[in-house]
Amino acid sequence: MSVGRFFSTLCGLALGATLSAPALAQNGKTEVLWLGQAATRITTPAGKVIMIDPWLVTNPKTPAGFKNIHGVGKVDLILVTHGHFDHMADAPDLAKLHKAPMYGPAGLNQVVQSLGVLPVELSPRFGKGGTITPFGADGVKITAVGAEHSSEYVWKNPVTSRDEVHPGGEPVGFIIEMENGFKIWHMGDTAVFGDMRLIAQMYKPDLVLAPIGGHFVMNPVDAAMAMREMIRPRYVLPIHYGTTPQLRGTPAEFKQALGNAAGAPQMLSVNPGEKVDF
Repeated sequence: MSVGRFFSTLCGLALGATLSAPALAQNGKTEVLWLGQAATRITTPAGKVIMIDPWLVTNPKTPAGFKNIHGVGKVDLILVTHGHFDHMADAPDLAKLHKAPMYGPAGLNQVVQSLGVLPVELSPRFGKGGTITPFGADGVKITAVGAEHSSEYVWKNPVTSRDEVHPGGEPVGFIIEMENGFKIWHMGDTAVFGDMRLIAQMYKPDLVLAPIGGHFVMNPVDAAMAMREMIRPRYVLPIHYGTTPQLRGTPAEFKQALGNAAGAPQMLSVNPGEKVDF
């Protein structure tokens, strides 16, 4: 399966424009658009649009054309890996705008429901080991898997105007299997943990979106070791770096740590606002 890079400039489009979902469906491709930090828009071969960890409006790395909730175009489904602001800041507004369900860890979505942030129908709950088929039995399959991190949800109380910190359930990653069988593992935020090897054996992801910034998540050396020795995907796309001073890890460091031995994953060099298709 070959991989190709599609940039807005190459398509003769302004930054922020995107290929239409029907065109992608006709070509049978999976499109992955990275928008900075962990924010990722995936368009499936059948044209379904999945938005993961949407932090857009105040994300310093998100291109100007996407710095509003209308910029990502239509959204059919939202996935949130945990409750931190830089992963779900714009998820509730996107859910309400598109009437698209925001799936997240069960504990997080229970809090979202109880606080009145989203109604039950827009904040369905599921947890680690659970698999959903939101577009029907023959559509995309999404499984929640482990992540080694924390999850707190900060909510501004409209009565007191004070920020309140609520438990955000347990963080997860997502294995997303396309209609044609191509599998993506979006890790969210995580440190290295031993069951990465088990998850890889069970689900055999083709592409992993891996955090590399360090401090709160894996650093480039740890992430490279996990990809090279535990997971061994065909492709890896580094995410979650460069947005704050603490996230010092760089793709160059990650690439160097990955090495070029036979069987090493291919690192995809993608800047925020650029797409890769498979």
